[in-house]
Amino acid sequence: MRPSANIRTRLTRIGKQADHEINLSDAALWLSFVGRPGLKLEPYRRHLKRLVSEVGRYAKIDQEDPDLELRVEALHQVISRRYGYLGTEEAFDDPDSANLSHVIDRRSGLPVLMCIIYLHVATGLGWKAEGIDFPGRFLLRLEHLGERILIDPYAGGGVVTARDLRDLLKAVVGNHAELSPTLYDAANNRDILLRVQNNIKVRQLREKNLDEALETLEGMLLFAPDQPKLWREAGLLYARIDNVKQAVAALEEYIRLDTGDSARYSTTNLLQELRARLN
Repeated sequence: MRPSANIRTRLTRIGKQADHEINLSDAALWLSFVGRPGLKLEPYRRHLKRLVSEVGRYAKIDQEDPDLELRVEALHQVISRRYGYLGTEEAFDDPDSANLSHVIDRRSGLPVLMCIIYLHVATGLGWKAEGIDFPGRFLLRLEHLGERILIDPYAGGGVVTARDLRDLLKAVVGNHAELSPTLYDAANNRDILLRVQNNIKVRQLREKNLDEALETLEGMLLFAPDQPKLWREAGLLYARIDNVKQAVAALEEYIRLDTGDSARYSTTNLLQELRARLN
């Protein structure tokens, strides 16, 4: 579904923001509008605000600076135990699991959506927290007084050990895979939003809904206009549906932004062919 003019304006505004200025949970809620026209955001904002308040109360932040163990416990006890947020295998087969409003309604969704909720709560309390796009699972890293810990929001906020990570990596990538520092790189806000929408786009492509996939891509480009690979992907999809003019425009933008990846040569050749068709 193509975003409405109002949503397009909101997403364009996000696209002009520096990453640290993006309100991650609110941006994800605005993306929820695309699949749920007429959605009212305020009830969802109030719910997220309530989670922040109750986790803070559990951790007694008004009395002391909670240690890392208490922070983890508070997130788990309130979000998972009290409110019932927990991932299920069915979430991976449900397109609504990539829509934050549906996730809040159902208390379950894809790992990245579950992590957005935990991130909202942790950062709302002033805690240092980051999302980690680990293979097969989106994790939350908490840090306090030089100590770090990883938890899995999809699994109810349980602590993840190095052995858990190694087992998960091998299950997803293969037995040859080993843990490396780059696997723990923090995802920024824009990358997390792209991950959310990419789940939707991949499903649409798998089901051969090219027009819908293009609409999703167009929305992604509104809030991430400086991503060369998105422009290239959009150009290739436009070409597949014979929208040559849009394909040329998208691929020209890819060339303009491109930092020199391996697809540049083949893309330049395709662009020349498409331009010839316009003449």
